[in-house]
Amino acid sequence: MNELKLKYGCNPNQKPAKVFVEGGELPFEVLNGRPGYINLLDALNGWQLVRELREVTGKPAAASFKHVSPAGAACAEPLDDVLKKIYFAEDVELSEQATAYVRARGADRMSSYGDFAILSDECDETTAAYLKREVSDGVIAPSYSAKAMEILKAKRKGTYLVLKMNPNYQPSAIERKQVFGVTFEQLRNDIKISDDCLKDIPTVNKTFTPEARRDLLTALITLKYTQSNSVCYAKGGQAIGIGAGQQSRVHCTRLAGNKADYWYLRQCPKVLELPFKENVKRPDRDNAIDVYLGGETFTDTWQNLFTVKPNPLTDEDKRAWLKNLHGVSLASDAFFPFGDNIERAHLSGVDFIAQTGGSIRDDNVIETCDKYGIAMAFTHIRLFHH
Repeated sequence: MNELKLKYGCNPNQKPAKVFVEGGELPFEVLNGRPGYINLLDALNGWQLVRELREVTGKPAAASFKHVSPAGAACAEPLDDVLKKIYFAEDVELSEQATAYVRARGADRMSSYGDFAILSDECDETTAAYLKREVSDGVIAPSYSAKAMEILKAKRKGTYLVLKMNPNYQPSAIERKQVFGVTFEQLRNDIKISDDCLKDIPTVNKTFTPEARRDLLTALITLKYTQSNSVCYAKGGQAIGIGAGQQSRVHCTRLAGNKADYWYLRQCPKVLELPFKENVKRPDRDNAIDVYLGGETFTDTWQNLFTVKPNPLTDEDKRAWLKNLHGVSLASDAFFPFGDNIERAHLSGVDFIAQTGGSIRDDNVIETCDKYGIAMAFTHIRLFHH
């Protein structure tokens, strides 16, 4: 099949809508449900991300996409008990592929609500079972076990979107798109993210641990498929904070840093011990935790989620807990123009950085890194994505 009609385009008034390829077949098959325009943008961008992450790390990879940018991305590193708790995975057995997706979705559960799940390897029973529990629009993977398909076809009253990707598909080297009747054409961004990106280290500290290298590559690959400007914080083989689509780079760094802080604050004992009633649903818990971390006053609606009134998490509590966050990696899709980005990154435990380099203020950026003992690499590649 080389053409597929869609419900509508980006919005319901944008009809007709379809996807098609010229001189070939569509690289995916619809196994269940009916895809929408944005579903397919998420699926095809996300597939490229997890395929590259799988290749670089040698482990199953996953991403959680919303509105053509990842809310999270990860490879299959083991989960400790605290992460299992904050990712709502305490009571389930997880395969490597399931672990990758749990990490990807858990990075920013607020943003992952209603996501499109992207899997590098076969969707097995444990991954499908976890997906069934979460609010998600669809999934794409290269294959599905029989049991996984049975589980997924029952989700959302049988309408859950399931796409099977052809893992051998290679698109044309030239890509095109239209804007306001004008056709744009360019070479597809086929640049490879590898250890070669981390060779030029202008800072005094030139040591990248193996974990930092993995995390920097994870962050760079994530940025390759994130709407620019973008910055990504990573730790433990997963993105923990992504700032996408901002016009100012320091705003990217702040946005992503705030998300990384929230990811770590969710592991704080006061948050882990919030006295939720037993029947509170996971999305409601996520929303309440976000309000709690933001220091907002709980209304009666929020108070009804708890058995007793929670003890407040003060600014002093937050600062004390965040001082324990170290070993975070940070990547940027273009150069840092000022040292203020490094100052903000330092507040979120960043010890390793990869960025393009080439700013007229590189000296100031390097100097700020040296002030905090941060190791930074100039990748000499830009990863804008629009």
